Amino acid sequence: VEAPEAAAPAKAAKAESAGDLAAEIRGDFPALRTDAYMGVPLIYLDSGATSQKPSCVLQALTEYYEHSANVHRGAYALAERATEAFEHARSSVAELIGAKSPEEIIFTSGATDAINLVAESWGSVNLKPDDEVLITVMEHHSNIVPWQLATQRTGAKLKWAGITDEGKLDVEEFKRLLSPKTKMVAFVHISNTLGCINPVKEMADAAHAVGAKVLLDACQSVPHLKIDVAELGVDFLVASSHKMYGPTGVGFLWGKSEILEGMPPWKGGGEMIKEVHMDESYYADVPARFEAGTPPIAQAVGLGVACDYLLRIGMDRVEAYEQELSKYLWESLSRVNGLKLYGPPPSMGPRAALVAFNDVEPDIYPQDVAGVLDADGVAIRAGHHCAQPLHREMGATYGSARVSCAFYNTKEEIDKFVEILDEALETVRSGDACVFDPDDPDSCNCSSSRMRS
Repeated sequence: VEAPEAAAPAKAAKAESAGDLAAEIRGDFPALRTDAYMGVPLIYLDSGATSQKPSCVLQALTEYYEHSANVHRGAYALAERATEAFEHARSSVAELIGAKSPEEIIFTSGATDAINLVAESWGSVNLKPDDEVLITVMEHHSNIVPWQLATQRTGAKLKWAGITDEGKLDVEEFKRLLSPKTKMVAFVHISNTLGCINPVKEMADAAHAVGAKVLLDACQSVPHLKIDVAELGVDFLVASSHKMYGPTGVGFLWGKSEILEGMPPWKGGGEMIKEVHMDESYYADVPARFEAGTPPIAQAVGLGVACDYLLRIGMDRVEAYEQELSKYLWESLSRVNGLKLYGPPPSMGPRAALVAFNDVEPDIYPQDVAGVLDADGVAIRAGHHCAQPLHREMGATYGSARVSCAFYNTKEEIDKFVEILDEALETVRSGDACVFDPDDPDSCNCSSSRMRS
């Protein structure tokens, strides 16, 4: 195992414009060359749930497991190389998000784990009865439930801001809810359902004005936007590897070093200690303090290679290309009869290259639409996207269908998707499809019965 160099896209295309990006890099992703079913090419439009992985990431995983060793412990060459690759990954993550030091990066099992770390470690010493935590209704469950648990443990109160009629965050309500009692503000950078990009700097400045700390869920932004934590002005940021072209099972927490140093350990065990005695222990410095036990070494190495891959391409190019896709996707779906699209249109400003939608006809379930699309090789998400409160707010009781793109998707794929969607809607509306029963989701064996929220 060696610390990998920045991974170059496999296709050494000369084109540098944003419009040529997908053609340049699609060959790097083996999954995009496969069939969904025999003779049915895959059109993968579910990167908001998880991204496909480039060959360089897959190769890094194989290389680690073929020459594996634990990190930070062995006094032999194999262990030293594993440690070098592991710590190189930490540096790559730091570079991707503009962190001032790799020591501000803590590897976790995912973004959910990272939020729980802050909610329990920071929350245990900073939240008191009658303090307040402010979130938004558009949060992923992983940025709701940990704060529910934290406020229940400490006696603090949980508050949340809603959305506007246009499907954007109600920033004015958000600001009205801030007070000197607010100790933590946690919100998503990009909604995984509405596609809106929240005004992070404005919100962080308002939170800091009342003395609150700010945690940003950047799972949907780190793979798609150029991120600089200093410019965003937040105190914590979390993201998950599997959404940013890396392996599953790992994510990271970034935090300002002065805040992390003041936080107690969350999990105890090996690696996170300096000395252990029978009556007390002395804890390691950050980041080791929060990385108890053997870490997800292979996954972290793969995440580092994914970061190197993105850095080599350039996040400016990724963002510019995906903004083109975002507008094209919205405009294409807007021309489909009988659809309700959620979130603000591109005319109101930049948005993510994802759109959640429903049929305006009653009793047409998104699960059925997704199931019919799957038969033609189109992979989209249907359900609540781990955002049940938001769907209730939108009046979408049974969830929504969601198409989400990445830089490897093309306008031609969107065209094909819309063509197949027209046919799928006709099939579902005619009653010829297997109808999803929300009261008995196991009543049929089609793909819709296997979808979870």
